[in-house]
Amino acid sequence: MGWTRTATEVLHEGPFLSLRRDSVLRPDGSGGTYDHVTVDDGVRVVALDDQGRVLLVEDDFYLQQRRVLHLPGGGAGGQDPRDAAARELREETGYVGELRPLGVIDPLPSTTAARTHLFLATGLRSGPVHRDDTEIGMTVQWWEFTDAVGAVRAGRITEAGSVTALLLAAPVTPP
Repeated sequence: MGWTRTATEVLHEGPFLSLRRDSVLRPDGSGGTYDHVTVDDGVRVVALDDQGRVLLVEDDFYLQQRRVLHLPGGGAGGQDPRDAAARELREETGYVGELRPLGVIDPLPSTTAARTHLFLATGLRSGPVHRDDTEIGMTVQWWEFTDAVGAVRAGRITEAGSVTALLLAAPVTPP
């Protein structure tokens, strides 16, 4: 690693993120600053039923100013990623299942060190939904898996973790 942090200044501290300015030595030895966001890691879950359908959720996103279709998931909140994935799936959809890791991505590597952990859930069992206040308008939808992958290719599903997880799960799901 060619970068060296020499100091950190917290520019903003909020309940879910902080904005920091690091004093750095770049790989070429020159000095500078690097602004970045510190936020918890995230999770996304490809939840498949026995018929090969996938659970998608759709919700209003403030920054996008539109409804966004995506996989269940959210912030890990300091939890182990598998536990966070199970929690998010249960809270948003009411479903629980057997989780298997699909991979990890760095969705915004120049902005944050936060990673998104991707999981496949099978053997789904239904239960109660427990959404938080920011998810009041969230809806749950069952899609044929191939249609969900088609929605990625058509630009309808654009959230980075959802796009990657659906494409990673494609080879391990029934046609």
